[in-house]
Amino acid sequence: MVRPHGIKGPKRKKREEKYDKEENEADELGMGTSKRANRSTKEMPMEEKEEEEQEEVGVQSNEMDGIPIVPSDQNAKKPGVIFILEKASLEVAKVGKSYQILNSDDHSNFLRKNKKDPADYRPDIVYQALLSILDSPINKAGRLRAVYVKTDKGVLFEVRPHVRIPRTYKRFAGIMLQLLQKLSITAVGKREKLLRVIKNPVTQYLPLNSQKIGFSFSSEKLVKMNKYVTTVGDEKDLVFVVGAMAHGKIDCDYIDDFIAISGYPMSAAWCIARICEALADKWDVL
Repeated sequence: MVRPHGIKGPKRKKREEKYDKEENEADELGMGTSKRANRSTKEMPMEEKEEEEQEEVGVQSNEMDGIPIVPSDQNAKKPGVIFILEKASLEVAKVGKSYQILNSDDHSNFLRKNKKDPADYRPDIVYQALLSILDSPINKAGRLRAVYVKTDKGVLFEVRPHVRIPRTYKRFAGIMLQLLQKLSITAVGKREKLLRVIKNPVTQYLPLNSQKIGFSFSSEKLVKMNKYVTTVGDEKDLVFVVGAMAHGKIDCDYIDDFIAISGYPMSAAWCIARICEALADKWDVL
């Protein structure tokens, strides 16, 4: 039977990238959500205001608690550093009756049943890397501009410098699960978003006048980190791209220079520790 000429089947919807659109839309309009909220509450009677505040408290109490903010010195006018953690293993899956961040220790049987290599699922690597960055004197001195994490599935999220990452991996995994499901994490007792999923590519968030440096053990350019950072002018922000995966090599087309800082393979956390130490010497941060 011939299909009539004028009849078409339903169009397939394109898969859209999920990210925290609310804050991006507010930035484009040049106004924050708090301003709009203040305007609307001014026009409400007092009884309606109280009811709305009670409803908001009820909603927040059902969610996971936010994470605290760590104060730091403000050195916005001085050159700073940005870290990008590539290929982080942060994959959410339903194991039993709950959703969890997959890891090689707790989900090895689940991963093998689904024909996946447990050695590839190491979310502890990005956890250790973030602790190394956020606990560094460079961050405490206000020289850390931002941290961006890109998962091996292509999800990009931002970590604000004044975030205090949980001290235990279990708590960290819960925060990452909430972030990937709800697209943002707010501060304790505030509306500020400390972690949020953002739109790709990461290059749109980097300063124009910045030096982008990638790290790989396989690079033929072996350097001493202390001497290397002194060759970069003080007027430039530095962007360091570090792999947060168990094995393999980062492949980014936006990197200006690929270097190796040791003749031996190093963990992401140890690589970041060397970078922060070299920057502390360069900027006289004690």
